[in-house]
Order: sequence, then C-alpha cells, then structure tokens
Amino acid sequence: MRFSDYRPRHVLCILGKKGDFLELVRSMELAIDDFADGFEVDTEFSQDVPDERMADAFNASWDRVHENAWNDADRIAVRGHGCVIYVLGPHMDPEDAVRISAVALRLVIHALNHGATAVKGESAGVAHGVTRWKQIGRDAESLSEGRVLARLCRQAFSRRPLCDDDSFLSVGFHLIGLPEVFVSRALAEDELELTTIIDDIAEELYIHGVDKTLAIHGAILLPIDGYDEDELKHNPYGAVHVKSFDKVALQDWSSEHPTFHS
Repeated sequence: MRFSDYRPRHVLCILGKKGDFLELVRSMELAIDDFADGFEVDTEFSQDVPDERMADAFNASWDRVHENAWNDADRIAVRGHGCVIYVLGPHMDPEDAVRISAVALRLVIHALNHGATAVKGESAGVAHGVTRWKQIGRDAESLSEGRVLARLCRQAFSRRPLCDDDSFLSVGFHLIGLPEVFVSRALAEDELELTTIIDDIAEELYIHGVDKTLAIHGAILLPIDGYDEDELKHNPYGAVHVKSFDKVALQDWSSEHPTFHS
C-alpha cells in the first residue's frame, strides 16, 4: 500500500580532505559509470570547501545501535573535512529498492577506499564510522539479493531508534521498500529491547509482507505525517504501529511457514 506518490531515493553526503575534491569527484563519476547506473554527483551543492554544519549534522546522525559504529577518529575526520560531495540516487520502487540500496552501499565503500573520510546517508540521516561502513560492505559484497542483503542495507541506511511521546520508531525503511515500524514504549523498559523489536518486525515485513505481520501482532498500518511528501525521509508506505509483540504467536506461525527462517 502507498499513501503518497513519492518515490524514495538515496542522497549520500561524502566528506573528503582539503585538496581532494576534484580527484574524489572524478573517482565517484568513474564508479557511477562502472556499476551505478542512475546515480549522479550533485554539482549544485557539492563544494570544494568545508561546511561548518557538518560536525553538528554528523553528531546528530551517528548510529546508536551498533556498539562500535563510530569512534573519535571518525569525529575528528568530520571536524577536519575540507570538501563535501553529494551523490544522488535514482528514485526507487519497492521491487528494486534493495538492489539500488546495495549499489548505494557499494558507492559508499568505493568512496571510502578512494579518499573519502566520512559518509552520511541523508535519506534517513544516519552516519557510521569508516570501520563500520566497511564491515557492512564486506558482509554484503557477495550477495545479489535476499533477506540478508535487505537486512544489511536496512542497517546501513536506516536510523533507529528515534522516539516520540508514545513510541520508539525507525526512519529509512522506505529505502528497502518497507513501511517504518513504530513500537509502543509499553512493550519494554530497555531501549535496546525496543530496538530489537523494531528490527524483528522489519524482518517479518520483508519476509512475509505487511498483511501477515499486521495479523500476527494485531498491528495497524497508518500514513506518516512527520515529513512532507517531497522530503527525503518521507515514507510513502506508511508505518506499522505495534502495540503488542507476541513471540509465541510468531513462533507458531513460523513453524507452519518454515521459509520464514530460511
């Protein structure tokens, strides 16, 4: 189900050292020509000078889930950057979102292997350190499709947990063609446990679809009004609102549908 006509796209923010702008742009253009059809270097906002907003932008975007997602060296690299390059991806439909997100991840790794010092995914506002980006890239490089690749792309380009008054939630699941997941705070006291539930629901959504996930957990699918339809973070597929998480029901359903764990 779609709640708007917006088609998600990747926007990558790539930082480099002073003096490396032209070389890094050329490297990204060659990579795009080689394996990233539909991507392009943005010439309007890329710049051969530092952007004073970057330190705050990355500080607000560092991944909060993985224990070693970034370190002090990554923060120093952001503060000391000398140029900024934006790479724009093609607009995506659900059926090609994982494939295109995998290409975006490959571009991130190419950039880091050719002089980039930091990368942020603008479409969900998430940043990882160099080591974490490369680890995700290594895990994904031999995969061409499937739920593991979808999970890695989701981990790379989505941000969670964010929170509002009632829920813990994700931003960025539209980049693999899924609705966001909003989990009631009442389901757990621990932030990590709530994040795990978000990720478990995302796995279910990818493997057996929205309708079955809603039925298993008594959840509802609603549109999201937090972002305008022309904003990168807008998810046209809405959000699954989960107020109960029944592990037993899930296990019972999975035993009857063994492909769930394949």
